[in-house]
Formats: sequence, structure tokens, C-alpha cells
Amino acid sequence: MDELTTPVRQQHKFNVNRLLSYLSVKSLVSSNETLTVRQYIAGQSNPTFLLQTPLKSYVLRKKPPGQLLTGAHKVDREYRVQKALFSAGFPVPQPLLHCTDPEVIGTEFYLMEHVKGRAFKDCRLPGLSAAERAALYVAAVEVLAKLHSLDLASLNLEGYGKGSGYCKRQVSTWTKQYVAAAHKDIPAMNELADWLRKNLPTNDDEVTLVHGDFRVDNLIFHPTEARVIAVLDWELSTTGHPLADFAYFLLQHYWPASLQIVSTMGSLKGIEGIPTVDELISIYCRCRGIPPTLPPLNFYLALSVFKLAGISQGVYARYLLGNASAPNAAVFGQCVEPLAKVALQLSQGTVTRPRKDLLFLQTAKGLDVLEQVKDFMRQHVLPAQKEVAEYYSRYSQSPQRWHSPQVIEDLKVKAREAGLWNLFLPAVSGLSQLDYAYIAEETGRCAFAAEVFNCSAPDTGNMEVLHMFGSEEQKKKWLEPLLRGEIRSCFCMTEPDVASSDATNMECTLHRDEDNYIINGKKWWSSGAGNPKCEVAIVMCRSSTRDGSRHGQHSMILVPMDTPGVKRVRPITVFGQDDAIHGGHFEVHFENVRVPASNIILGEGRGFEIAQGRLGPGRLHHCMRAIGLAEFALELLCQRATSRSTFGKKLYQHEVVAHWIAECRILIEQTRLLTLHAAHALDKRGSRAARKQIAMIKVAAARMACKVVDCAIQLYGAAGVSEDVPLAQMYSHVRTLRIADGPDEVHLSSIAHLELRDQLKKAQAKL
Repeated sequence: MDELTTPVRQQHKFNVNRLLSYLSVKSLVSSNETLTVRQYIAGQSNPTFLLQTPLKSYVLRKKPPGQLLTGAHKVDREYRVQKALFSAGFPVPQPLLHCTDPEVIGTEFYLMEHVKGRAFKDCRLPGLSAAERAALYVAAVEVLAKLHSLDLASLNLEGYGKGSGYCKRQVSTWTKQYVAAAHKDIPAMNELADWLRKNLPTNDDEVTLVHGDFRVDNLIFHPTEARVIAVLDWELSTTGHPLADFAYFLLQHYWPASLQIVSTMGSLKGIEGIPTVDELISIYCRCRGIPPTLPPLNFYLALSVFKLAGISQGVYARYLLGNASAPNAAVFGQCVEPLAKVALQLSQGTVTRPRKDLLFLQTAKGLDVLEQVKDFMRQHVLPAQKEVAEYYSRYSQSPQRWHSPQVIEDLKVKAREAGLWNLFLPAVSGLSQLDYAYIAEETGRCAFAAEVFNCSAPDTGNMEVLHMFGSEEQKKKWLEPLLRGEIRSCFCMTEPDVASSDATNMECTLHRDEDNYIINGKKWWSSGAGNPKCEVAIVMCRSSTRDGSRHGQHSMILVPMDTPGVKRVRPITVFGQDDAIHGGHFEVHFENVRVPASNIILGEGRGFEIAQGRLGPGRLHHCMRAIGLAEFALELLCQRATSRSTFGKKLYQHEVVAHWIAECRILIEQTRLLTLHAAHALDKRGSRAARKQIAMIKVAAARMACKVVDCAIQLYGAAGVSEDVPLAQMYSHVRTLRIADGPDEVHLSSIAHLELRDQLKKAQAKL
């Protein structure tokens, strides 16, 4: 119990001897016993104390001293509701007495039994097994359903609440509480209060007893069983709509991982064992005997966060007055605005119900990181798009365009500090390819998002090569600074003078000269080479001896970009754009470039072996980002279809447009499933065994994205090919994917070859 209590804080000290005398008169203790008092650490409103004698222990809750907000800290209501619930057999500590005489300890208080069991300060239940977490959360939701099923009339709580219209009263109450406690104007809180007033539920008539602050850390569990033996902290209880109570309990499932009010209150996303929202809804409805379909929870979730913001403001106000109940009260003043912004996101449906994919499950860590990335994208990356676009527009004719804008560099620092860095590399991130596939889709919604997390091509592929095949010297010199984001790199493979779709045609030569290699040749479409931080290239070369098989003549070698003879000849445009945001795509010449023999990767003649290891994950990442891009394009398409009218009706009411929307959704879902299947195969069987699946997604994803973006462009008309909307730039990118890393036709030939091989194996097995 010592870890839950502390010596009584200075501002809450009272005369213990006077309390002992009072309790002895009430026959709860003997006047000659020693009474020790400790204060509970938890609790930000009514100070709570553990009273102990050698034979007995009690819990005391009192009003805080000093000036208080009107209507708050009603300990008499707590006592009344606990007395009614205890009589009804509901699990609460037995209330023993209520004292309104301030002469005893300075303020009104009540006393209850001390219930001994398991109390958890952290709703994520660290230190427990997944099975234990699941059992405790099931027990919690069952007891909440039991509370909402109680017959109000039988509890004898007349006048305890005001009945129907609860949501309207809650909005009004917490708005008044916030305004009374506010230390400065917070526009987001004003906007949120206004939204809640204008979006009250149409059905606000259901009335039950509600707790008002129902969380796992307000429960006492049986010492050994998954059973709630006491529900604590009834200060906010009243009669009202049960969904407000239930949504508050579910809130941490929607909680942004990046938002931390106190260390014990964090997101439940990705915590193994904790039931999903759908599972908790199912249990709750079953226990209450109601249909398992609830109305949208957006309003109730937003109201829950609004209440938390109001509480935080009140805690901070008490800190300023010097009568706060907890030592960390000062931090709550910084939480109000972030909470209001989270509530606004919930109110507008931008945070969807968490669910588990039924076919391809992420690990708990993968799910948690995905939610963190989504939060980071929403809060930091997407709002920066305008500033990034203005930067490249301002410097479109200046060499400055090859430099990353400062806003992107600042975002990289934030991402790294948040632990969202090098997510693509399983050995570093601890994520599977399937885990990262979902993350890559999310970053596909913004052209520069992958770079923010140090997950952009061609650096990712080059880092994978060095991680898998590089020597210790190569890793130290090049991989480590790449992983830290200190330098950038490029990959030089495609050549202007040969048909590069057949990679064995590469003519750039590699000649051994004692302890060096000499490189001569031309490369182009070397992405990223224009970035001033691009310090090294991985170059695919043909051995000058040309011995061995067609696939054993090529090698990969590291070439520092400042080596004499390396010349960046020109940036090549894509549909007229130089793609400076990605470091451009350069033609690079190598004229008698001399590098140490130690720069060769894995050994001479191993180039194609390395390429296959490099391209598998890289193609997967490209495909999932293309799906994210397509999702964004479909959103734009639907926005246009519902906002514009032609020939007397909305665009979506034209059958052809409705069919486009349907076909785009079908294509996206098909491609996502195919790509997730490839990621699963890559995790379970490796790059070589997953070649067919990877080839299939390379064709399917690029074609799908082209189709979806093209439909969106068509619906936007002339605006679709302008710079006013991002569709033209998006099309430029996804159309390129049908050629980059091998054209569709090469992949189709590979798929056919692998399919025929598989069919032959099946036929032989039948024989």
C-alpha cells in the first residue's frame, strides 16, 4: 500500500487527534489507539486518506480547503450514492459516516471501509499477462453494465439527478466549469463547446445511474480473481445517459499515443490482451440485454475528452490557488488545449473505431506504432504540406530547391525523438514486413512523409543492402550515418544507352587495379542524387572480364559522390517536373572513377543476388504507399462528387460516377489484400520464395493507383491537371511506378514463368 500513498501533503494536513476523538465517539476506534494517516497519491479532486490503527483501517475523503468552484467537490453526494449502492449489493466500499462539521478536520468529509485487493494505477496493466489483462477488462465492463442495469427507483435516490437531457446538461456544466477555472483563452475549447452544443444526440432520453469517471484505475479487483470488488470515486456520479459513461470507459482505445497527460494514462492501442472496442461493446450489450449495435460514439467520445479538459483546467486552477490534491497538478494546465484538439478530431470522425484485420494481423507493437504514426501524421506532417509546397514553388528556379526545407528537417527531429525512425528495417524497428506495410500505406498519403521517418527510397533499399550484405567497415562508414539520417544516398543501375529492363544489359564497367576498382560508364534515373546530403552511391557494374553466367557478371560497389570522375550531368524531368522534393532523378557519369577494393559489396559477381534481396521489401513499400495515395485520391474524388452538380443533380448521382467510386473501392481493397499477402509471405518465407507475390503486387498496385487517380482527375476536369489540386503530381508518381524497378511486362513474364513452374509441380505431384 505504501506505493499508493504518501505522507500527508502540507496543504492538506489536519488535526489527527481531533479526528481520533470524533471517531472514538462514533465507536469506530478507541480513543487510546494510535491513528496514522497517509494520503493517497491518486486523485486530483477530493483529497483521500488511508487511516490505520493497529486493528482497523478506513478510507476518508474530504473537500479540499480554500476557495472552490460552485457545485464541485460534493462529498455528500458520494456518500449518498455509495450508501444506496452498498445496500443494493453493488460492489462499493461500505460508507460508514458523513460529517458536515468543519471543526473536526477543517472541511466536510465521509468515511468508508478500506477494501483490500488489487489496484492498478496504469490502465494499460503493465506486468500482467495478456490473459490477465483480458479477464480484468471483461470484469470491468461487466460491472459497468451491471451499474447501468440497476433499477433507479429501488435505489431511493430521488432528486439525485435531473433525468433526461443529460448530454445537454453535461455540455453546459463543463463549459461553465471550464470558463470559471480558465487561466487563458483557448480557441480550441471554445470551438469544441460550440460543436457539442450544436450536435447533441437526438435521443437523450435514456436514464440510468452513471459513474462519470469509470476507469480501471478507479476499481479494486479481488486479490486473486478477475472480479471487481469495489468501484471508487463517485464524485461525478449522477443519473444520465449510459453511453456517455461507456464511451468514457472506451476512450483510451482512441487515445493518441503521442498524448501523455500523466504517465499512467496512455493509449491502449497495441497492448496485448486488452479487448478491442468491438469486443467490449459486445460484452456490454450482452450483459445489459440490449441489441449489440450502438449509435455512433463520436459525440460521447468528444464529450468525454471535453470533460477531461475541464477537469484538467480545474486541477490547474486549484494548483494556482494552492489547494490542489496532487503534487503533479501543475502539468495539467498544459493538457487542456491538446485535449480539446483530440476531442475535435473525435467529433469529426477522423479517428475511427480501432479494429483488428481479420486476415493479416499486426503484432501488438506494430499496431501501436501504426497508431503513433497516424497521430504524428495528423498532428505534424499533414499540416506542414502547405509550407513545403510554398518552399518548392518559391525556389523552383533556384539551386536551393535541392535542399530539404527546414520544416521537413524539424519534423525528422520530432519523429526521431518520438521513436518513429527507421521503421522499415525489422532488425532496427522490431517490426515485421506486415507491420510496416500498414505504416507505409499511411505515409503514402503525403509526398514527403516517408522521408520524415527516415523511410524513403532509395535510402531504405541501400540501408537494407548494407545491413544484409555490407562488411563491418562499410556499415560503420555508410550504414550508421544513413540510419542516423546524417547523410543521403542514391542507387545507380539504369543506363541510357541500353535497354535496362533487361538488367543483364548493363555496360558500366568495373576493372580491378591492384587494391582499387576503376569504374567507367553512364547511369541515369539515379533518384536522390541531387540532394546536397547525398554522399554515397551504390553502383551496379559489369566485370570487365565478362566470365561466367549472364547473372554472375555484375557487382555492386560503393562510390562516394565526391570521388574524382563522378559527374552529376543533369536532372531528368518526370512529366516536366524535376521532382526536387525527392532529390531529383539524375544522369550520372563515371569517368575513370577509382575507389578502394574494400568498397565492393559481398564480392565480385554477386550483384544480382544482392538486387533480389534489396528489391523485395522495397517493392512492397512502394506498393503500400501507392495504396495510401490511392485512398487519398478516392477521398478527393468523393469530395468532388458530393460538392459539385451538373445537369440538375450531384455528380455522384450520375450512374457513371457512382460506378467509378465503386470500382475504385474494389480495386483498392483487392490490391491491399494482395499486398498484405505478399508482406506475410515475405515474413514467413523470405524474398526468394515470395517472388511471385511481390511481382504480382508490383503490377497490380501501380495499375490500380493509376486508375483511381485518373478517375479523380476526370471528375475534377481541368482542375485535375492543374497545380491547384495534387492529382497531377500524384498521377506523375504512380505512372512512373509502372516502369521503375522493372516495367509491368517484365514482371508479368516472371509471374507467368513462376506460375507455370508451380503448375508443373502440381501436375507431377498428381502423377
